[in-house]
Amino acid sequence: MTYRLVLLFACLLLVPAAWTAAHAEKLIVSVSNHRVTVTPNYSGEELVLFGSVERDGKTAQTPPPNYDIVVTVSGPRANMVTRRKQRVLGIWVNRESRDFIEVPAYLGIFANRPVSAIASPDVLRRLQLGLLNVTLTQRIGPDYADVVPTDPFRSAFIRLRSEHALYRESPGAVTFLTPTLFRTGIPLPAAVPIGTYQVDIKLLASGVLVAKTETAFEIVKVGFEQFIANSAHHHGWLYGIATAMMALMTGWLGSVVFRRD
Repeated sequence: MTYRLVLLFACLLLVPAAWTAAHAEKLIVSVSNHRVTVTPNYSGEELVLFGSVERDGKTAQTPPPNYDIVVTVSGPRANMVTRRKQRVLGIWVNRESRDFIEVPAYLGIFANRPVSAIASPDVLRRLQLGLLNVTLTQRIGPDYADVVPTDPFRSAFIRLRSEHALYRESPGAVTFLTPTLFRTGIPLPAAVPIGTYQVDIKLLASGVLVAKTETAFEIVKVGFEQFIANSAHHHGWLYGIATAMMALMTGWLGSVVFRRD
């Protein structure tokens, strides 16, 4: 019994040492702006993410390997619908639809080279790296699941979001300034939704994940737009009445201005 306890204690001591040896690198990152404000003349912005790879005392004595960086930026999650149109009696109508549940409203993948060349398909799928491997949960009948990347509704959903620059995969967007220092731009289009954005950074070497870290930033409305958004969200019935009154006033003023006597 005593021998087993000693062996178990020795194994527990070896686990942290093995973990440290296997994870000798550490990522240090920073975003140029952690709070983006949306004003009436907002037309988009680009944030800059800087990062460095810190190596421990033992590995620092050897030349660094050829690292790969994949930065995944995901915006606020929401439920969305993709519809398929068909021509019926010469008219295009919506026939089928697919609900996407709690998917990112914005999704950007930025890497130093094509994601497919960084690791094996199994590793990319397990780490959810790239638009083809990120999980997009859908309602399929009574079930909730992701589907194969070639599913027509999934492909159409990504294509439509990409047309508005809200989904993107940019190989070559990450630049290594030195073997251990890197940067990338995070473009935010004018139609970017407000909310909190998660930034996930993964460091790979020879197709193996060696370090990862996270950061975040938020996009908020300020000024009159923020007042309107808060009013609509917190005082919906007052906002509806005010909107209806403004519409009636606009119609009445239009009839007065353009009235023909």
